[in-house]
Amino acid sequence: MHFDDQLQRYFGTTDIDILPATTIEAGIDRMRVDLGLEEDRGRRFALWSLLYLLGAAPDLDVAFEDDADREAARNFMDLTDQT
Repeated sequence: MHFDDQLQRYFGTTDIDILPATTIEAGIDRMRVDLGLEEDRGRRFALWSLLYLLGAAPDLDVAFEDDADREAARNFMDLTDQT
């Protein structure tokens, strides 16, 4: 999953800075639905990661059943919070 592809899919543009808040919220809502339906671990992680970057990710214990996936998410959070 490419970052720009996901932005285009859920927000209709790769530049979400130009979007009104209502459009961003609608895209986030679609992403949350897809996250709940997604069974592929990699795609699930990618969706969760983008939601995290947007400040809208569900808690790790809700998003991931597998301990390894939760640990990977914690590592992602640590890495992104360092910048």
